[in-house]
Amino acid sequence: MKEIPIWEKSNLTLEEAAAYSGIGINKLREITNEPNCHFVLWVGSKRLIKRKQLDKYIDDCFSL
Repeated sequence: MKEIPIWEKSNLTLEEAAAYSGIGINKLREITNEPNCHFVLWVGSKRLIKRKQLDKYIDDCFSL
């Protein structure tokens, strides 16, 4: 199977999102546990991060 680069994926695992954004896995887990988090996608108990919405969230943040 061909490996898709992270910047072309629409949804990322926590590990991929951490590598992509520079935000730690624990901080991403903390942010995505909040009920008003709009960039998390739950597939059963699996947590995926919506890459484009994560980019927007980071652009709009002053600090984490």
